[in-house]
Amino acid sequence: MRPSSTPASDRPRSPAAQFAATDRLSDYWRFYWAVAEAQISRWLPTSPSLLLDLSSPDFQGTPRAVAAGHDVVTLLPSVDTAMRRPLTLVNGRATIPRPTRPKGRWRHVIGDSAFLRSFAADTFDGVIADNRVLSRHLATEASMVEIARVLRTGGRALVCVDSVVLGMALLAEQDYWPELSHAPSADVLLVPWPDGSITRCFTAEQLTEVVTEAGLELEWIKPRTVLSVSTVEMMLARDPRSMGRLVEMEMRAAESDDYVGVHLIASVVKPG
Repeated sequence: MRPSSTPASDRPRSPAAQFAATDRLSDYWRFYWAVAEAQISRWLPTSPSLLLDLSSPDFQGTPRAVAAGHDVVTLLPSVDTAMRRPLTLVNGRATIPRPTRPKGRWRHVIGDSAFLRSFAADTFDGVIADNRVLSRHLATEASMVEIARVLRTGGRALVCVDSVVLGMALLAEQDYWPELSHAPSADVLLVPWPDGSITRCFTAEQLTEVVTEAGLELEWIKPRTVLSVSTVEMMLARDPRSMGRLVEMEMRAAESDDYVGVHLIASVVKPG
């Protein structure tokens, strides 16, 4: 009798399956969000500030900002959106530090995260546009202009977008070969996802252009993660206690090539 085929659950996941649905319980995504929280912790202002969070209700970096003493306004897409408690996993995600000063306030406001008409100009010390929110807003230029408008002079924004690496992987997965051949040179790369949504993917140069055209200055830009999915999952399978070391390796990584990571993060500032 011939051996049965490999069960679907044990087969390697395609790029589309891996990144179109973020299984937060998987080893890689536990690592990914631990890295994201470490990055936002390092990015946060050193003094208590007023921050606007556009990153969706369940973005796991927001509690860190509140615990660090910052007042955060999180924009919700609708009144029915439930605020979900972040998962607490053993050795799965970095713990939220105990505040050395009083915790900030966390307020929720219903509004459109693409056009911030609910807020006056020069209102916020910082804007957090993580969790791919600007890739889901296909008119990213208009969203960036709005971010610049609500920032105070000297205010900063942290943004996260899908990279061309992810876009090309998704195109190949769906057999869009003619589109794939033009993807690296496209001025605007829009990619269909398996769930029917559309994402806008960027190179570092394209994201820099969107930032500067909005009147903001780029502080830095880099891949969110350099370590591959296979590397992370292999190391955690060997030693489940190695999560902290993996995150520290990622934070120390000097690699800045945007053709490495599936997501790009950038810090920008509104000049005086």
